[in-house]
Amino acid sequence: MNTQPLAPHESMELHEALNFKTLCLAKSKLMQGIVFDQELKDLLQKDVEQSTQAIADLQAIYARAPFQGPVPQNRPTPILN
Repeated sequence: MNTQPLAPHESMELHEALNFKTLCLAKSKLMQGIVFDQELKDLLQKDVEQSTQAIADLQAIYARAPFQGPVPQNRPTPILN
């Protein structure tokens, strides 16, 4: 695996992608509570699972960003249980 640190512009783009996936995850979780169609709920649940995996993958890459602060390892408090 390439352990070369990311360039500043790559780090910024990765940060934007991570923020976008986090917002997608939050929206899918919130929409599950107001949707009545079971097929749509299943689709939203699949999106939640895929977004969670994508966020974990992006966080692993984000660890190579040239920042001084550590990458948070704990997950945020869930919006809906």
